[in-house]
Amino acid sequence: MALPRVLSADLEPAASASTATAAAAGAGATAKAVPTPSSAPTFHETVAPLDPEITNPAAQGAAATPQTQPDFATRAIDLLATLPIKGRAPKTGYDRELFGQAWVDVDRNGCDTRNDILKRDLTGITYTNSVPCKVQTGTLADPYTGASISFLRGSGTSTAVQIDHVVALSDAWQKGAQQLTTEQRTAFANDPLNLQATDGPTNQKKSDGDAATWLPPNKAFRCEYVARQISVKAAYSLWVTQAEHDAMANILAGCGGQLAPTNRQAPAAASSPAPVAEPAPAVAAPAPAAPAPAAPAPADVPAPAAPAPADVFYANCSAAKAAGAAPILAGQAGYRAGLDRDLDGIACES
Repeated sequence: MALPRVLSADLEPAASASTATAAAAGAGATAKAVPTPSSAPTFHETVAPLDPEITNPAAQGAAATPQTQPDFATRAIDLLATLPIKGRAPKTGYDRELFGQAWVDVDRNGCDTRNDILKRDLTGITYTNSVPCKVQTGTLADPYTGASISFLRGSGTSTAVQIDHVVALSDAWQKGAQQLTTEQRTAFANDPLNLQATDGPTNQKKSDGDAATWLPPNKAFRCEYVARQISVKAAYSLWVTQAEHDAMANILAGCGGQLAPTNRQAPAAASSPAPVAEPAPAVAAPAPAAPAPAAPAPADVPAPAAPAPADVFYANCSAAKAAGAAPILAGQAGYRAGLDRDLDGIACES
């Protein structure tokens, strides 16, 4: 049976095991490799299969995160202030398999994670068969580049759209993920908050860079991109380097109170108890008066519309349309420049 095609869907191009073995042999039998701390991202990572044919469900409990996602309406700059600042740990022992099998079915809906993200981020989707799972074609409005990319499933075409780990697996390994359990790392690698469909070549250029070494070419998306990295690192108890922290803070300084993405809901308004009325003193009832003419029934007054949540996050216009929120005007909940492609103040208008 043919092995699935592999590709850097993780932003981390591969150096094969055979290449590594050959390099070690060439160094001589007496030369012993000594691991050293990694001060900058490297570009040799184990890769994940692209468009796997078999969907494997994750083990029960594999989706648990060590922390809950940020509270509703938390500012990203405030959440950044809670992340520990440390140096990058050695990359010693890193392997893609330590984050679980690639693209498993974590939510156990019958579809692998890659196809779940393609369904979320693409529009005009068709499927390989009558089961709405494996995406055959679609169009990506790529937030990293601002370009529109056509996707066609196939051994020579699927590379056009890859799935980025917003916080790369190797970066996470060097900043706290070594202390996570295998189940928590599997959740990290398949968490929709940490995944974004994007342009394949752009995916390759990022590799395992953090905010200090790589940002999306589309400057309009940088606020949201950095905020997502901060939410992910907070949820999985990861730290940032000083350079990374400073780069994030510099971006957020121009973002006007950018909120940290979260799956937490707005807290329900607390209802105050009804006041208890004091009993009125008893008095003699007056003689009944002649009945007054019946007043006309008041006209129906429509109930006021429920206020919109303080903030709503839509990953893309497909999500906004699925929620019945499109089009979204500037100032309305869920509006952001990343969804307003022509910047006319109306997002997801078509």
